[in-house]
Amino acid sequence: MRGAFVGSTSGAVSVAAHALGGGTTPTESSVVLLMLGCAAVGATIASVRVDRHQLLFVAAALTLGQAIGHVALAMGAVHPHGQQLGPAMVAAHALAVAVSALLIRAGERGCVAALSALTRRIPASFVEVPVPAPVAVCVPSDGPMPARWLLVGSGTGTRGPPQSA
Repeated sequence: MRGAFVGSTSGAVSVAAHALGGGTTPTESSVVLLMLGCAAVGATIASVRVDRHQLLFVAAALTLGQAIGHVALAMGAVHPHGQQLGPAMVAAHALAVAVSALLIRAGERGCVAALSALTRRIPASFVEVPVPAPVAVCVPSDGPMPARWLLVGSGTGTRGPPQSA
């Protein structure tokens, strides 16, 4: 869940923060670069497990996604500020990172709380059904012995056509 939210939020918020910060309308090629970069960030974040400082981890991931988003949008559009970030755009990106990190962590905690409440309310559907022990056990017996003459006669003689031929 975290990877999908970080990737998609990075892309959407990059465009919004870029517009609020004075950036121009993105071109098609910059949107494709933005989508690929944010998908890569989301896939990377989804594969990493973090036990401590999760809010800082999400904020760092969003910052990376915002940086990739800004570079992708800056490559495809002519900016009045060039390749440098203006103070309004830095503030917009920072505000977007902070708000998005808080919302993503709140969403994660909400999902955990909802799932734990659901498992406490409906415990019977998660219990394994006991399988009764079999009443009779079938033990295979030795099958009939093959005829000895088949075993003895199978290795004699030559392979080939009969002598009369």
